[in-house]
Amino acid sequence: MNTPAASPGNVPSPSSASSPAGKVVLITGASSGIGEATARRLAASGHRVVLGARRTARIAAVAEDIRADGGSAAHHELDVTSLESTRSFARAARERYGRIDVLVNNAGVMPLSTVDALKVDEWNRMIDVNVRGVLHGIAAVLPLMRAQGAGHTGHTGHIVNISSVSGHRVDPTAAVYSATKFAVRAISEGLRQESRDLRVTVISPGLTRSELTGGISDSAVREAVQEQMGIAIPASAIGAAIDYAIGQPLDVDVNEIVVRPTAQG
Repeated sequence: MNTPAASPGNVPSPSSASSPAGKVVLITGASSGIGEATARRLAASGHRVVLGARRTARIAAVAEDIRADGGSAAHHELDVTSLESTRSFARAARERYGRIDVLVNNAGVMPLSTVDALKVDEWNRMIDVNVRGVLHGIAAVLPLMRAQGAGHTGHTGHIVNISSVSGHRVDPTAAVYSATKFAVRAISEGLRQESRDLRVTVISPGLTRSELTGGISDSAVREAVQEQMGIAIPASAIGAAIDYAIGQPLDVDVNEIVVRPTAQG
């Protein structure tokens, strides 16, 4: 997908920063769920957030809400399966704000099914969004973070990747989904070990209220998952964990956080 250039109406100028200490945070999949909740939480904490998603009307509305509440927010169309779209998202943010401090690689899909259902198109979609999307995000921001230099802090930036408790365990119907989330953890750990000036964090949510279950095409699986959602935690709980991780001193790298409902087995 070709992404239009950001207009001044979409992305505020650097002078609109709500706090001199606030970081510039890019969030993928920010139109709902964890991405939206994270944008709202971080903006309330004084950070400048840039929301990316395919549903531009939705992210525009969220950004407008954040600004109405006194926060600093921008939005830009984003398809994480396209490297060029992801690069355009990152460039637009840097052009307007002057730097990129944090990327939250949140965009994901979860069309659960048993392997013998052979939903190959859904497998490929999960690989494209959950794995390639994360890699595209890293590829888009890492050169910009390196180019802006470590300066006096000795640090170039922070990448937060959203995995899942399914990246720690495998359950029936989740084989391919779990594989993509295990991959997110592997990519993150490799990047962390290769870096001495970049912080890398993995957030692994458990049952969380979001739109992910709506993407399950198998009605029996969807109903089974929805029955479990009675114990799900709000997406804001994940936003709070991300806020905690990026708010630590620069010489402290919170590598991994698992956040699940107390009642989840």
